[in-house]
Amino acid sequence: MENNENPKNGPQPEAGADSKELGFLLDIPLQVSVEVGRSRILIKDLLQMQEGSIIELEKLSGEPLDLYVNSRLIARGEAVLVKDKYGIRLTDVVSPSERIENLG
Repeated sequence: MENNENPKNGPQPEAGADSKELGFLLDIPLQVSVEVGRSRILIKDLLQMQEGSIIELEKLSGEPLDLYVNSRLIARGEAVLVKDKYGIRLTDVVSPSERIENLG
């Protein structure tokens, strides 16, 4: 492991010119979303829905949730409850090289 790597978080930026040049990016807001699952339904079924209707999702119970940042898959995790609010505990983070590959 190189000096600029952290075993928990992977490679860390080195202090110096590169960190200072990227500092302006730290205040850019990002859209973060968690996907529980997906489903395809017909318009006629959508129009018949009412309170109490159930939409079956393709994911199985207990499968990891997908975490997206600006519509790009970044990680997977499990749902947690934090002071009456839902959260996500990350269990698998997509590597930086995979994230770059998925940009195109």
